[in-house]
Amino acid sequence: MSTSSRPQAKSFVPPENTLHEFQADTVEGFDDAHALFKDLRGRCPVAHSADFEGFWVVTRYADVVRVLADSQTFSTAKQNVVPRVATSGRRPPLHLDPPEHTPYRRAISPLFSSDRMAAWEPVVRTIVSDLLAPLVERGEADICVDFSYRLPIFVLAEFFHIPPRQAEKIRNIGADFNRALQVRDTAKLEETSLFLYDVARDIIAERKAAPLDPASDPTSALLAARDEDGKALPEDMILGTIRQLLVVGIIAPTTFTGSMAVHLARNPDHFALLKNDPSLVPAALEELLRLYTPYRGFARTAKADVEIGGRTIAKDEPIALAFTSANRDPEAFEDPDSFRLDRTNAKQHVAFGLGPHQCAGAPLARLMLRVTLEELVRRTSGWELAGPTPMTTWPEYGPLSVPVRFRREPAGERG
Repeated sequence: MSTSSRPQAKSFVPPENTLHEFQADTVEGFDDAHALFKDLRGRCPVAHSADFEGFWVVTRYADVVRVLADSQTFSTAKQNVVPRVATSGRRPPLHLDPPEHTPYRRAISPLFSSDRMAAWEPVVRTIVSDLLAPLVERGEADICVDFSYRLPIFVLAEFFHIPPRQAEKIRNIGADFNRALQVRDTAKLEETSLFLYDVARDIIAERKAAPLDPASDPTSALLAARDEDGKALPEDMILGTIRQLLVVGIIAPTTFTGSMAVHLARNPDHFALLKNDPSLVPAALEELLRLYTPYRGFARTAKADVEIGGRTIAKDEPIALAFTSANRDPEAFEDPDSFRLDRTNAKQHVAFGLGPHQCAGAPLARLMLRVTLEELVRRTSGWELAGPTPMTTWPEYGPLSVPVRFRREPAGERG
């Protein structure tokens, strides 16, 4: 996507008496979000913007963790992202507060166990290899457009046991949804959302006609689940859950994979470190997740007036939790802007959230990203950037396009 097709920075004049302490609705370069958050953490760690109908942003690690852990005070049911994008109904478990969300989490969480992920690794590696091999052979590619836009859809199609006919329908929907989100095309967002609902309905109908083991199929698990009273979950909410799982696993892996590619192009010494010792890849992935956390706009809404960081936030005001900022807070991580593999608290980052709404699919996301990094390191000698890297806007952080030229391994050294 070229920068000309994206919203341009606005000359903002806030309404009288409207608190506007930073501009969120702006075009950014790769490092701009981190510079903004560093400034806010230093001078105004709980800040208000009049963009996107008005919202607060919490930038410090301790404050973000406090909000994530307190579902009694901070709700996800009213507005779960800044800017507001949900237009088509409630989608568990993200759109529900505990304990209402609990049966949905309980149904799907076992599918992301370590044993299940071990069984999934060969499947994911085959998909990654099949997508990546022709790009490396070609010698150049757009890491996002040619690879990471496609990977999550291919994996999710397998994960949901979607027949080939249905899988083909959703192969391009991730890119369409993300493009609509970036240019704030409300009509296209609603169109793609309704399309995903249709796909989810087809999946439910297929599982009713041909049930699978709930231990290995998320739709069957949701259909078999019961609430605290022993009742089946409402079908409209099962529909919303499947719709949510389809899209939430698409955008973040796309942009984060692009961020990994930019970092390793800029830092060939870090690539060489992994090339010389591939066992460092899992630790490197956690450090890259901390440095380039793809979410800055997951939101909560205050259920009552509350004070955070010396600021009073009124009941019903939306609060963006800047994971992207929290993970570079020097109060939580020493030398926070540096890539280091010797951190004693490396996995304390909040790239996947925390608390009752911590990302249920994080193990599958980690698996996809780790295998991607392993295969990029194994199949190439690195790469250089071959063009601009236009960035996503709120609520995500990361590039939409990363054109690269690969330095390929000699034929005898490639697998």
